[in-house]
Amino acid sequence: MSCEVPVRARELAARLAALFVADSRLAVVLSDAQQRLLGANDRLWSALGPGVLGLGCGEVRRRAAGKRAIGERIVAASEGDDGTEVETAMLGALERVHWTIGRAFVDYQRASEERRQLAVDVGELSGQLIEVLCAAGWSREAARTADVHELAIGGAR
Repeated sequence: MSCEVPVRARELAARLAALFVADSRLAVVLSDAQQRLLGANDRLWSALGPGVLGLGCGEVRRRAAGKRAIGERIVAASEGDDGTEVETAMLGALERVHWTIGRAFVDYQRASEERRQLAVDVGELSGQLIEVLCAAGWSREAARTADVHELAIGGAR
């Protein structure tokens, strides 16, 4: 179908195209927050794994030797110590993981809410765009499947 694209349709399409860009940015924020949550969960496990917990419970230090980063720091801190440094190292590691999880969760929730609001705006603008195109002689199906990027620059379909 080759129909004229009204100015109002171009304006609506440009706004929709901008919302799609904003949505892709929010998807990146959500993915980043999810990766931080997964990473913090992995660090939490390495801090609380059986070998490291064993250190805090007075078991053999060698159990934590295979653990990565946090476990290794705790093992190093525990050598020649009465247990206070081990406890401090464990609590410090847990606190860092706690705050990482907290910040990532807040970022994820904020981006999710922004994305929900954006979806409402997209729905409203899409409905308006379809109505404007139909009023200009487009079929409903052609209006629904129109490429907003092409429409924004005045292209017809």
